[in-house]
Amino acid sequence: MGDHSKQPNTRVGILSGRMGESLIQRKSFEFALSIIRLYKKLQARQELILSPHLLRSGTNIGVKVEQASAEPIHQNFIDGIHAACRDARETRYWLRLLQESKLADVEVSSELNQVDELISLLTGVTNTSWEKSEHPPTL
Repeated sequence: MGDHSKQPNTRVGILSGRMGESLIQRKSFEFALSIIRLYKKLQARQELILSPHLLRSGTNIGVKVEQASAEPIHQNFIDGIHAACRDARETRYWLRLLQESKLADVEVSSELNQVDELISLLTGVTNTSWEKSEHPPTL
């Protein structure tokens, strides 16, 4: 009987950093750079209400992916990827609010597309990992 709590760091293909950076690591880093550029535009336009929240949640996605990818314990890996997915959903919320509120005249459709892709990737990794885990989440 396998103890899945200490599985080796072999991750689903899109998060197996064996040959360097994984797809999710690269995409979350690129997204963080996009969010930083958007934040700078928002600051230049004096949008100070939503931009700090957007910067925090948008850059935290990559931080949590990096932390999760280094986890030797499978359940901690799953928890980290799940946390990154929660941050991605929060970021999508701030982007949609920014778009609909018209607090600043900026286009965010590219960032919305990027975050939707990240949510898809993270959800896929989370679901696949939970299927392999002895301790699936209780929702």
